[in-house]
Amino acid sequence: MERLTSPPRLMIVSDLDHTMVDHHDPENLSLLRFNSLWENAYRHDSLLVFSTGRSPTLYKELRKEKPLLTPDITIMSVGTEITYGTSMVPDHGWVETLNNKWDLGVVKEEASKFPELKLQAETEQRPHKVSFYVDKSKAQEVTKELSQRFLKRGLDVKIIYSGGMDLDILPQGAGKGQALAYLLKKLKTEGKLPVNTLACGDSGNDAELFSIPDVYGVMVSNAQEELLKWHAENAKDNPKVIHAKERCAGGIIQAIGHFKLGPNLSPRDVSDFLECKVENVNPGHEVVKFFLFYERWRRGEVENSEAYTASLKASSHPSGVFIHPSGTEKSLRDTIDELRKYHGDKQGKKFQVWADQVLATDTTPGTWIVKLDKWEQDGEERRGCTTTVKFTAKEGEGLVWEHVQQTWSEESKVKDDSSWII
Repeated sequence: MERLTSPPRLMIVSDLDHTMVDHHDPENLSLLRFNSLWENAYRHDSLLVFSTGRSPTLYKELRKEKPLLTPDITIMSVGTEITYGTSMVPDHGWVETLNNKWDLGVVKEEASKFPELKLQAETEQRPHKVSFYVDKSKAQEVTKELSQRFLKRGLDVKIIYSGGMDLDILPQGAGKGQALAYLLKKLKTEGKLPVNTLACGDSGNDAELFSIPDVYGVMVSNAQEELLKWHAENAKDNPKVIHAKERCAGGIIQAIGHFKLGPNLSPRDVSDFLECKVENVNPGHEVVKFFLFYERWRRGEVENSEAYTASLKASSHPSGVFIHPSGTEKSLRDTIDELRKYHGDKQGKKFQVWADQVLATDTTPGTWIVKLDKWEQDGEERRGCTTTVKFTAKEGEGLVWEHVQQTWSEESKVKDDSSWII
């Protein structure tokens, strides 16, 4: 968050499973649409927050399975853990807040008296969260009796039932809504209260997100019955909360447009890259556009046309250099020529490319350095390179690529120099 010198233009706070991530979409198309929109138009001056019921262990597993962007802030374990940045630094102030009137031992002791409750995996038991499975028909009765028992023991706890099977016991001050309220208060204290905040969810544990004042909300089209019921009873007259017509990340994009929070045309929704231009100089846009073109080129989804390669060459400096992850130096224009022989080599295969953490720095007037992580999913293999691009702006020519350097990302499982092109 240190990169932001002023209040973020937009903060998106999104649940993951069945909201940002569509588990019924094997190609991850809606997620990839959101990714390119975010990196193209928002990463540089906005905040992305993932708010999930998953524990850190299951969250990291999801990151390996799906092409998720790197969020600025991660709220996990149903709002009981807040961390910052790629290294996921914990918020110790939030931990202290949750310790009030909370006793993990007593919670486990009382819950163990209910045979209807089946303990979830050990990874899902956290310092401020105890998680069970319970049959839908028993959930209301168990919740009511459990609450009474905790009151008698002097504990101030919250019980959340969601997904038609998950029952989480948390401190009263915890939950996705309270975590968001805490975060907004903290950002306000730092002089970085977002201009707009959009909360996104699909299930019962997301309801609290839509109760925070001055926050826009979207229930994705595939929202569960429990959330729709909550909305009908508590927020049906609230114009700031909508039920999207699109599933998952598509619904988030729809909400950005509905509430007029900023651009909502994903570069993935533009068919002709030669027409994909922005009004203002945007080096981040150039990078996102190029790697999306690269994906479609290799999938054979764009025509093997001289016009495309001529356009790429025209935007590359005559003496521009590309440094391959192997350390080999090549001419940028020679690299573009080399691309010709790879046209359609991934046709009909699962091959996807996305950019993450695209950040541009204006180093000197007319010169930009863009840093990003570029990822490729090729079948079951995923590999990534940390990429640095130097651009210069030339009158009448727009942005010119001068220098590209790539090194293998630490998170990349596959590091195959021979099959990595750019």
